[in-house]
Amino acid sequence: MTGFDPALRQLLSDPSWLPHRYDERRDAFHLLQVDRAGRAGIPFLTDEHLQGRAPRVVDRAQVVAAAPAAAPVHFIFHSAYCCSTLLARLLDMPGVASTLKEPVFLNDMVGWRHRGGEGRRIAMVLDQGLGLLARPFDAGEAVIIKPSNVVNALIPAMMAMKPDAKALLLYAPLEQYLSSIARKGMWSRLWVRELLVKQLRDGMVQLGLDDTALLQLTDLQAAAAGWLAQQQQFAGLLRTLGSVRVRSLDSEHLMADISGHLDVLVRHFGVDANQDAIATALAGPALGTDSKTGNAFTNDQRAQQKRESLNLHGEEVAMVLRWAAEIAARFDIPMALDHPITA
Repeated sequence: MTGFDPALRQLLSDPSWLPHRYDERRDAFHLLQVDRAGRAGIPFLTDEHLQGRAPRVVDRAQVVAAAPAAAPVHFIFHSAYCCSTLLARLLDMPGVASTLKEPVFLNDMVGWRHRGGEGRRIAMVLDQGLGLLARPFDAGEAVIIKPSNVVNALIPAMMAMKPDAKALLLYAPLEQYLSSIARKGMWSRLWVRELLVKQLRDGMVQLGLDDTALLQLTDLQAAAAGWLAQQQQFAGLLRTLGSVRVRSLDSEHLMADISGHLDVLVRHFGVDANQDAIATALAGPALGTDSKTGNAFTNDQRAQQKRESLNLHGEEVAMVLRWAAEIAARFDIPMALDHPITA
């Protein structure tokens, strides 16, 4: 039996100590100190953005024994290129909610699973890690986690582990998604192929495409296939979990009325946000800067980027949209999800 460590209990009482990574070979958490300002100043809680910070490597059982009680936790699950990082930034309201943008611990659970990890052990560590992530900065806050979309195969397990959790399923309409990928060039096209490979490993791609058909896909067809697989999963989650726990939202409706959607989202998550807190969030830097780069950026610029991308790639995008619509009809995949949360 692991002994109780008072010093570790004191350290874990400071929520800035994040369970950043999990090493299954050593059965240890890598704890990294990132305060609220530090989390707000970077787009994601990934190694790329947390360089130069030395982790404390601690035995998992010791961490679990010393951890304080978890706060309420909720989720923003998403399909990428859909303003999810912007939304997580807005929802980080002192006294209301602390948000976590793509903590790598959750990606580690996916990687462990892909390496053949034993399912029951992964589930145990995932549950414990979610409890460690659910440590807000201020008393009374909830924690809202926006995982990377490579984590989406674990959504059913995460929602079962946290039966009081609410979730938002956020996605970009397919035309917006494809235009973003086309505009961003080779690295984005490579990323959607890597995502599709991971979705195949997770058994998420049920679109009637054999290995030969998959190899013959263009970059944007691969992107659309991954998007359809995600829509298929999201639609199933809405049916099985119900609209009380899970609601949908597309990025175009979100950006058309951010204030109204922020108001209904805090009510969906059940967090105690008054109008002053919402107004403060809307007046902050999130709406006027690019969530990834920190450069000045407006919704008008976002719309202009889409127009420019479609001017260059419109023929390819249109062909892929028709192809995707045929697959969606064949497999009864909704292009727009049910139970949308409306402002």
